[in-house]
Amino acid sequence: MLNLLFPKVCNGCSELLLQDEKVLCSTCRFNLPLACHHRNNDSTFSDVFYGRFPIEQATALLQFQKRGITQNILHNLKYRKQQQISTFFGEWLGSELSEIENYKNIDLVIPVPLHKQKLKKRGYNQVEGFGKAIAAALEIPYRDDILLKLSKTKSQVFKERFSRFKATWKQEGVFSLQKKEAIENKHILLVDDIITTGATLETCALQLLKATNVKLSLATIAIA
Repeated sequence: MLNLLFPKVCNGCSELLLQDEKVLCSTCRFNLPLACHHRNNDSTFSDVFYGRFPIEQATALLQFQKRGITQNILHNLKYRKQQQISTFFGEWLGSELSEIENYKNIDLVIPVPLHKQKLKKRGYNQVEGFGKAIAAALEIPYRDDILLKLSKTKSQVFKERFSRFKATWKQEGVFSLQKKEAIENKHILLVDDIITTGATLETCALQLLKATNVKLSLATIAIA
């Protein structure tokens, strides 16, 4: 009865989901533009940060396509309260990473945080389910109390690349490191929903690297 009143639809194409389908219909899942840098040691993601800060591993599950499936998915995740999307992709990526030796020495997962006002308005951090599911697959802690966002910034996902760069190249003071001792001598997986210019991830990474002997890896749902 509940499904009749509130039918479940695909987050990629908005068609009705079949009984055994979850989050995406079979057609959209088949047509997802996969990035999956972890499968073939593709350095596309890590090359974004070449010369900016050291990275152990870096991967994204999907390739972002404007006006495509991935844009619909991320829009639904961030603005239409479809939190299950985050967990869906976290379980997918976490299952794959748990089989890769280079990801087995990660100690904890930390998400890029939201500002408290945006968190209150949205009701959830869109990367929380993704991070928690990866942490569960790797059997390590998920910590959302290490990074704090101090100031609000507008979403950059659907802006042109040059506009995003101008808006994000100065992010000093946006994030703050909390409980530094909790991450000393740890290998951290920093997670976010999408990487565009890399400014947000870089700013968070530089905060985390203030702790002693920290190693960093990165994972996102999508890469633009």
